[in-house]
Amino acid sequence: MIAALIVAAGRGLRAQSFSIYPKQYAKIAGESILARTLRIFLDHAMIDLVQVIIHPDDLELYNASLPDDQNNLCPPLYGGATRQESTLLGLEGLQLAKPDIVLIHDAARPLVKSHTISAVITALDYADGAIVAQPLMDTLKRAHPSSCKIASTIDRTNLWRAQTPQAFEFTKILSAHRHASNVDNINFPDDASVAEFAGLHVILVENNEVNFKITTAEDFSLAERYLNSPIPKIRVGQGYDVHKFETGDHVWLCGVQIPHDKSLKGHSDADVAMHALADAIYGALGDGDIGYHFPPSDKRWWRATSDIFLRHAVKRLVKRGGHLINVDVTIICETPKINAYRDTMRTKIASTLEIEISRVAIKATTTETLGFTGRREGIAALALATAAVP
Repeated sequence: MIAALIVAAGRGLRAQSFSIYPKQYAKIAGESILARTLRIFLDHAMIDLVQVIIHPDDLELYNASLPDDQNNLCPPLYGGATRQESTLLGLEGLQLAKPDIVLIHDAARPLVKSHTISAVITALDYADGAIVAQPLMDTLKRAHPSSCKIASTIDRTNLWRAQTPQAFEFTKILSAHRHASNVDNINFPDDASVAEFAGLHVILVENNEVNFKITTAEDFSLAERYLNSPIPKIRVGQGYDVHKFETGDHVWLCGVQIPHDKSLKGHSDADVAMHALADAIYGALGDGDIGYHFPPSDKRWWRATSDIFLRHAVKRLVKRGGHLINVDVTIICETPKINAYRDTMRTKIASTLEIEISRVAIKATTTETLGFTGRREGIAALALATAAVP
């Protein structure tokens, strides 16, 4: 069993500039910070139960901040005077549930991602504990105690910023916290430091996602902007098309007419490469294919130029607030040879899609005389489209 312990008993004095309540109950993008944090853990497939530690004065605020789905959410427990005391009280309260693993997380980190939670759990296969962390990138300076004068530069090699969640084998971290509670004059800034003091093996799990702790008004504003501005998700779509040869004197490939001793058979101009690319863009959107949007039974598309299909696919992408990052087309045939037309094709595709030519790749290959393309019975095309979609 895996439990999540959400520490929400702090008073957040530095947050008074943006909230009259403790910061975990302040709202960002219309929902309390605590509710957002809880929902991430309650919705996670690997988490069996969630326990929250709150301040005794905050029960009414807590009840008003709960998300709609409260399955696997335990009744709250009251915390102590410090975070360390609150965590120990929470761990003691979880004993009845007998979890194998516990994740300890700050309520004021509502932007943690589900896959980050999964990664820190999986890392326990190799250690007693695992914490989310980011390597330090900035140069560190130590100042003199009484001024802003630089006293020294600190080597940042192998230095990391510790975050939460921090995951541990339950019995080991409970024992470590009990031991730490009897130690005077040592400040344990997080649960990993408690585990380290007890001699547990704790490892770092690198996290490059946004996962900062909301502490100041600036943090609050940043979280608001982050949640109110949809972050594009990178999607990749794949397209594949085949057209066989028929009597003719040219083929259309990527919107370019190429002389040939045959033509490609199709309802439209049979531009196999453009068809594959349009399907790749539809695929990135999860939005059907050319046949769905332009049925061959519809006579309007008889002998239509395939740039119509490509523009339609891009229009639907833009309507969703997305944009193309790059496209990659591979034409598979023995003949015709396309090297002499490659730049013209790239220009045509870039113009049709309204993107820079540097984002368009067009390649050609053969099947070494194998298969229907090797027998020169037709042409196949593969395409990939990478798009950013909110």
